[in-house]
Amino acid sequence: MDLNQPRTQANLEAAFGGESMANRKYLFFAEVAKQLGNGELARLFRDTANQETEHAFAHFRLLHPELVIDDPSALSDEQKQQVLGRCLELAIEGETYEYTTMYPEFAAAAQADRDTGAAVEFQAQADESRGHAAIFRKAASNFGLLTPIEQHHAERYGVALAALQGKGTAGEAAAPIPGQWICKVCSMIYDPVVGDPDSGIAAGTPFEAIPDDWSCPICGTHKANFIPYREPALLAS
Repeated sequence: MDLNQPRTQANLEAAFGGESMANRKYLFFAEVAKQLGNGELARLFRDTANQETEHAFAHFRLLHPELVIDDPSALSDEQKQQVLGRCLELAIEGETYEYTTMYPEFAAAAQADRDTGAAVEFQAQADESRGHAAIFRKAASNFGLLTPIEQHHAERYGVALAALQGKGTAGEAAAPIPGQWICKVCSMIYDPVVGDPDSGIAAGTPFEAIPDDWSCPICGTHKANFIPYREPALLAS
């Protein structure tokens, strides 16, 4: 396939994104069906999600033929390193875009969208506008929380790439960052400087002082699933 045609490449990228989104959406639906006791429908959603994954993989193979491996045993160690390195490069590129561009822009837009003229001009829409504003405030908060998560992911991939290149061993810093804790489920990083105002945790609140019934604002897991945050680090071999 000629990927020098920008429209075809854009369409493949859009198709990959659509199929990937469908996979996660159907897995979410499967969880809902499971919670409501409908195992048959949950299985249907999971099966369809798996099919959407195969569709996404087919598109991604066309976008990145350098990652398609027909016979792994035929590759030299150097070639294997190149393929794995390319995977990490793409991962770093994606995570870096998310924390430097995507989430900051989304957060700014969500903040701006809080101010809607509908509540002023049409009283009948006031309640709806307040509801929208609450959603936008939550979105802005989530985007802000996701920014350091994506940076953390990019840094971990960067360390893994350096380790793959023989520059050391992937690991973590010996000492945690004072005051910061990371969620083991979603990698949300609690920073006491920021706190969690949406949950009633004021800026400046140490993690130890947060009530035990507090939950992660991103994934909802319990406080007990947080551990002291250590930065990714390249360790001497």
